[in-house]
Amino acid sequence: MALIIRSSSIHAAGCYTTTPIRKGVRVIEYTGHRLTKQQADKDYEDSSVTYLFGLGNGKIVIDGHSMAMFINHSCDPNCETTEENDRIWIKSIRKIAAGEEITYDYCLYDGGDDNAICNCGAKTCRGTMYSPKEVRRRKSAAKKALNKKSTKKKRGKRREQGPLGPGIQ
Repeated sequence: MALIIRSSSIHAAGCYTTTPIRKGVRVIEYTGHRLTKQQADKDYEDSSVTYLFGLGNGKIVIDGHSMAMFINHSCDPNCETTEENDRIWIKSIRKIAAGEEITYDYCLYDGGDDNAICNCGAKTCRGTMYSPKEVRRRKSAAKKALNKKSTKKKRGKRREQGPLGPGIQ
């Protein structure tokens, strides 16, 4: 199997296969320096682009600097990631034709206020690279914040009370 990097309609550059890939095959390993999440947060605090991949419980991340870092997100991917013995593999979940871009669902879970907008163009696109679970969590948090804000506004709009009762002077 041969992989190449070229322009992508999803995002800048992408990783493509030049030969067909069978379902269930390890396509590539996600490699790079390993950092603690705290160190990565510090190192990339002011960076809008990172290639970090969380291992296990997310306390350690791989700072991707290999061909795998060019694999773009898709809400309808042809690959998935698996963790085996502290290594991240990108594996095909269906047959992939020669010339097709390699993609997996990033399932992001950590990004602060960033919307992580998705440009995959899939019919099933959810509009973000966050995982469905994280999308639900964020919607719930936004709803709670909105309810809290509207409750504060209602409390602030109390009518003045005159000596004879509400609104009567």
